[in-house]
Amino acid sequence: MKRNSLSVFLLLLICGIFAQSQTPYIIRPSAAANVTTIAQRHGLNVVRSLDAKASVYLVKDPRNLPPSQLETEVGGDSEVGDFESDQETSVPELNQSTGVILDQIPPPAGSFYGGTRVLRLYLSQIAPRIIRLWSAQTKFHLTGSGTVAIIDTGVDPLHKALASSLVGGYDFVHNRVGTASDWADLDPVTRKILLNSKIDPATKSYVKVVRQSTGVILDQSTGVILDGGKLPQSFGHGTMVAGVVHLVAPTAKIMPLKAFSANGTARLSDILRAVYYAADHKAHVINMSFSLLQDSPELADAIDYAQSKGAICIAAAGNTGTPHIANPANLTEVMGIASTTPQDLKSHFTSYGKGVFLAVPGENIITTYPGNNYAEVSGTSFSAPFVAGTAALLQQYISDIDYEGTSKAMSHAQAVSQLLGHGRLDIYRTLLAAAAMNMSQKNP
Repeated sequence: MKRNSLSVFLLLLICGIFAQSQTPYIIRPSAAANVTTIAQRHGLNVVRSLDAKASVYLVKDPRNLPPSQLETEVGGDSEVGDFESDQETSVPELNQSTGVILDQIPPPAGSFYGGTRVLRLYLSQIAPRIIRLWSAQTKFHLTGSGTVAIIDTGVDPLHKALASSLVGGYDFVHNRVGTASDWADLDPVTRKILLNSKIDPATKSYVKVVRQSTGVILDQSTGVILDGGKLPQSFGHGTMVAGVVHLVAPTAKIMPLKAFSANGTARLSDILRAVYYAADHKAHVINMSFSLLQDSPELADAIDYAQSKGAICIAAAGNTGTPHIANPANLTEVMGIASTTPQDLKSHFTSYGKGVFLAVPGENIITTYPGNNYAEVSGTSFSAPFVAGTAALLQQYISDIDYEGTSKAMSHAQAVSQLLGHGRLDIYRTLLAAAAMNMSQKNP
């Protein structure tokens, strides 16, 4: 009996390893074709549909043939519209520079914003002043509306600054509907340490430093609080992106869509599922603070679909420091966002050149971090959500504004460099332009 049980266990283990080793691809059958028939013809296994209309699928090759061979074979099938590798990508921004984690300051040192108490530094930092956020909010009485979908590592659903703004999303990494949490990939021990870490009130050491290359969290006296090997390098990335959106548009809703694990990696297939989900669930804005290693026809198709549903797509330009704009920021229907310094100079790490639509300060940005903490980070990942939040302000001002109107209004920017598109975002100018556009539509 024990021998039979062991045999069954080994068989299941081998099958599991075999299934995991299958090479994944994305396939779009022609309109009249059947994906099952195509898959059988080429020895592929159908895993799932990636959109609600079942027009694009994830399939796997159990033979693990060379990708070039299979792409030529399947791509040449007259019943196949598109066939490409399910490439893996990442969010590399956290490795660009050292970040600072700011513990939640006691109530007397906080400020109310968006109906809850937040870190005062979150509001007093320089970036919102540079882009004239506060002047725009005051002049036009806008705090944002609509839903901003964030395709990332998830969001901390219990963060006091964000909790009331969150709407149901989806965790595509673990296939769970509802809360797409940044905590999902953290082991219980590490999670407990991070949640329970306290700063000694006697020392007043409220600042912790995170060395992003190793993930070590240190307090001001350099005492280790969390072992670096246990904290995934991109843990909290989605919460930090969400915090920037919330800073600009505190009454807009945020839809977390977890396509990335806390280690910063994602499959193209999960990103596609997230884009289609956002479009079908009426997200007005889609923020994509990530980049693909290779261009993807299917991601371009998904973004076209989202735009047809009224979604405005925004993406980080990338942190290569070269004139090479990452995909999807390089797509014509996506606003590619670069980073500037507080002095309106091009950040040394930002990608630049053709494909950049706007630039936004992206250095030393203070934003939310899991565990009711705040972080200071740099990267184009944190420039893009400033624009996503601005799109939510525009949506509140002109409820039926589309991509064309949004991009036209935002193009009224502060000129800084020919390498940075229309220039550095100026929200006050953006809303003045929107007001003029609105007036001309009412009085043609």
